[in-house]
Amino acid sequence: MSEATRSGGCQCGAVRFRIRGELGRPSICHCRMCQKQFGNFFSALVTAPEDGVEWTRGEPTYFQSSVNIDRGFCKNCGTPLTYRHPGGLEIAIGAFDERDDLAPQIQVNHAYRLPWVETIFEKPVYQDPDFYSRQEQIISFQHPDHDTDVWPAEGLKI
Repeated sequence: MSEATRSGGCQCGAVRFRIRGELGRPSICHCRMCQKQFGNFFSALVTAPEDGVEWTRGEPTYFQSSVNIDRGFCKNCGTPLTYRHPGGLEIAIGAFDERDDLAPQIQVNHAYRLPWVETIFEKPVYQDPDFYSRQEQIISFQHPDHDTDVWPAEGLKI
């Protein structure tokens, strides 16, 4: 039987990880610290297996946000990556290369959510048929959603 393996990393590729073993329950947290760490309405995290995380390129830099909590991020591009607490390590869902099956199953600190977060997906959808064709003309410095032997890519300066 093969062990589950997942990979991921930050936006610039300076920090990459590999996780072996089963992930815990995906969740979102509405607390103010998570809102500030992610610069967003909430954080989306999944618990990593104990001793299952290997940093394959670089490592997060940590900010101690409270007595028992460290929050990891890429010092180069600022991507939020981890939430480390006495119970273990959680990884940002958005940092995984493959995320489709990591839908949050629980909300934490629900009482602290922004009042309008419940209705944001009821808003009209802006559709621009030319958006992606224009995006293809942009040269991206974002790391691809898979491991690479060399990054940045040859000749690419970031």
